[in-house]
Amino acid sequence: MIVEPEENGGARPTLLLVDDDEIFCQVLERALRKRGFEVLSALNIQQAETAAERTPPQYAVIDLRIGQESGLVLVERLKALHPDVRILVLTGYASIATAVEAIKLGAIHYLTKPADADQIVASFSLTEGDADVTPAPTPPSTRRLEWEHLQRVLMQHDGNISATARALGMHRRTLQRKLGKRPVKE
Repeated sequence: MIVEPEENGGARPTLLLVDDDEIFCQVLERALRKRGFEVLSALNIQQAETAAERTPPQYAVIDLRIGQESGLVLVERLKALHPDVRILVLTGYASIATAVEAIKLGAIHYLTKPADADQIVASFSLTEGDADVTPAPTPPSTRRLEWEHLQRVLMQHDGNISATARALGMHRRTLQRKLGKRPVKE
């Protein structure tokens, strides 16, 4: 899908792109510009909030992990600032807990990396769920379930590693090590 300026009163729709990976941000920004968006890029939450206050975005692509911060915080703040913004959460650290929270906070979709620009643009036009999505053929592994549980407890403690470790009866460094790894493949 390529956005036509005529569909937006002659102006290119504004998209806020937030990811702490500068190279990824530059590549995706170019691809989204080619598809008709005026892109505002930010490498951290503070830059994103400043950009959104100056130029209200119609769309946003927010990474789940922005440095040491959670992109979910930005989803919530952005929806409070601009209730009509259509937000996509993009992540390399997908979990059920973060997907559910992203949607509850106002994101319209949640994609895992790697996702290309066409998938991202297509997700903005989704207005309802897809009942034809097929469930996984096998249950997740115990390692994957552990990772999901850690993510869920971390969300319950607003991303606070120390509070999460205490709640799990685990040493903080052990939890950081487990969280620092990529999610277990299903």
